[in-house]
Amino acid sequence: MEISLLGPLVVRSGGHELRVSAPRQRVVLATLVLNANKVVPVQTLARFVWDGTPPPSATATIRTYVMRLRQSLGPHGGSRIITRAPGYLIEMEEDETDLGRFQALRRTAQSLAEGGALPQAVEQLRAALALWRHEPLMDVPSHTLQELEGCHLEKLYLQTCTWRVDLDLALGRHAEILPELWRLGREHPLHEGLIGRLMLALSRSGQQTEALDLFRRTRAALVDQLGAEPGTELRAVQQRILRAEDELEHPSERRQEPPARWGEGGPRWPVPAQLPPATAGLTARDRELTELVRLLGAEPAAQTPTTVVLTGGGGIGKTALAVQSGHLVRDRFPDGQLYVELEGSSRRPVAPGEILAGLLVGLGVPDTAVPASLAGRIALFRSLTDGRRMLVVLDDAQNAAQVRPFVPGTGGSRLVVTSRNRLTDLEGAREMALEPLSEAGALDLLRRIVGRRRTELEPRAARQVAAGCAGLPLAVRIIGSRISARPRRGLADVARRLGDEQRLLDELEVGDLAVRPVLESAYATTRDRTVAGICLGGAFRVLGTEVRAPFGRETAAALLGCSPDGAEDVLDALVDANLLREHDQGRYLMDRLARAYARERTLVEGPGVRAVRPGSGPYLLPAADPGAASRAVAHAGGFR
Repeated sequence: MEISLLGPLVVRSGGHELRVSAPRQRVVLATLVLNANKVVPVQTLARFVWDGTPPPSATATIRTYVMRLRQSLGPHGGSRIITRAPGYLIEMEEDETDLGRFQALRRTAQSLAEGGALPQAVEQLRAALALWRHEPLMDVPSHTLQELEGCHLEKLYLQTCTWRVDLDLALGRHAEILPELWRLGREHPLHEGLIGRLMLALSRSGQQTEALDLFRRTRAALVDQLGAEPGTELRAVQQRILRAEDELEHPSERRQEPPARWGEGGPRWPVPAQLPPATAGLTARDRELTELVRLLGAEPAAQTPTTVVLTGGGGIGKTALAVQSGHLVRDRFPDGQLYVELEGSSRRPVAPGEILAGLLVGLGVPDTAVPASLAGRIALFRSLTDGRRMLVVLDDAQNAAQVRPFVPGTGGSRLVVTSRNRLTDLEGAREMALEPLSEAGALDLLRRIVGRRRTELEPRAARQVAAGCAGLPLAVRIIGSRISARPRRGLADVARRLGDEQRLLDELEVGDLAVRPVLESAYATTRDRTVAGICLGGAFRVLGTEVRAPFGRETAAALLGCSPDGAEDVLDALVDANLLREHDQGRYLMDRLARAYARERTLVEGPGVRAVRPGSGPYLLPAADPGAASRAVAHAGGFR
């Protein structure tokens, strides 16, 4: 069987095309194939099928869609769809999908390029790009799926195009690829990477004037449509072309000494300014901001950390704090500020080598001179930053290994890292763990967003809205944005809607901001993990549905059917996953947002293992009686 996604959805089996005509069945099939050989939860399928608003009967309906999809695929294809809690998976070999073949060709090209076989690498990339027949998923009727997976695939395509163009430029094929670059530039007029490479090809073909005119047109379009100036990479290309023109027009003034290495010689060193815009006044973390600014602005000394790691769950405000502090101290880093999104909490964290390639270009290294190996890129990055005062912000790191290549040595440079995980094995780093906002802090942040007048008109309701967000700055930002967009809606009505925990997570969505994906990401890291013989996913569901007040390890042990020490290990693992917090010494608390998500998962996956008989092992309670564990624990001594 062969399934193609890079264009209209096409299924072939035994040389014949199989038609999957039902639109929602195509959504299910596309989702399964995009996650081939991985379990896709029913809830995820429902979110894509109904674009985020599944009906109450979604689980049963999805089961029907899968049954009919198996029939459409025939005996051979239908048997590949496996039912596996909490959803379904499709078994596919890599070469049975065009996306799988695309990825395989990219890996081969990477190996060839690292070995110096650039022409062969180019051919592999051309073959990969030829698999794209049209816009991916173009006939799969799911805006949610297209926004998530379709956007990722589009970025992957453009990244591969850019990579292949870089190799062609390195081989001196600038004139040969000009027509294709013009086409790509017309299709993506605001893609600065492609425009920069088109400018390079034009300049190397003797068309410097056209290249500089292209820069002016692109800059005007960026300012007009996005309100932003060109980035560091595009400006660096313009400066290189201007310097080349200057040398051609004034050969007598050309410097006779050998050209300076990157980073030497004054104007040859671009000063990157990559920090995103700061959300000034919207962090409600004045104390932490003051401390971070102090650490970053301190003069280099033996006891001064070169690296500061901001940790905490998703939506806790790590990125906003890092960016705002970076803007406040940018004058202390005259050699520039670098910013990279590592995507460590996603399914596809960015590899250090890919990050370094972008940073080196931002530091003025010609794209064709970026070393192919990771070790070479690390060495060049350290050489360029040695002795300089630079600020590097790495957002959303997965682990210490992803960060180590960027840790500054001695000198005035500083590194700020944000991560949902504790990077305890990152040597010499100072950790700042961000806690949820207090009720006063959440109310202050809400006031900054919606205005003092709205909150003073309904002070009690404003406090209820702030409390309903469980101290999560992301939740406050979302509900504040929704309130601002509805100037005639009373805060009491907003508070009432937030008080309904069954629809709480639905209320905390606006635009591309939502709390549910943050919880989904945290839950995904624990769902199938086992600690002390207890499945963490099941433990999370049990605790979320059975416990509301702060509790200790004895209560957890009774619910989970394990020893108090084992329960403590489970609770600590859930704390590390940001699904539970330590309320005080020896006491734990699951906030209302996590509880709401635990109930959602329980509806999809069923209750977890619950053991409450003193001296007995764990056993399963039927889903029809979800309160049985509570009654049994109360009988055994009650919640503490």
